[in-house]
Amino acid sequence: MIIRYKKSFEKIAMGLLSFMPAEKDLKVLQQTIKQYEANENWQLFLWKEEEDIIGLIGIIFEDETSISIQHISVNPSHRHQGVGKAMVQAIKSQYTNKKIEANELTVGFLSKCMNMEENLNS
Repeated sequence: MIIRYKKSFEKIAMGLLSFMPAEKDLKVLQQTIKQYEANENWQLFLWKEEEDIIGLIGIIFEDETSISIQHISVNPSHRHQGVGKAMVQAIKSQYTNKKIEANELTVGFLSKCMNMEENLNS
């Protein structure tokens, strides 16, 4: 289940973000979390299964018609179980009127998700 980030989840969110290579540095990590907290166009969501938060997805509202997936991370012990794809699907379901785009950090994963989806739909 996808839930919106709030300040009480800061340590968990920072831990999940730190799995992304570009976010390993503590100062960069802190700046990223501040952006999500301060900028209304940046939204961070967490993925919760049972009592555990095991993934996170961050989006940016680019304009009226599109959002870009800025960050996507899954706890390593829960990878290859469809969590990342489920988070992308949840965002697509929540923002049906928006085009979903990727940035340089998420383009590989997102294109893999889209290819998997196209294969399932054909």
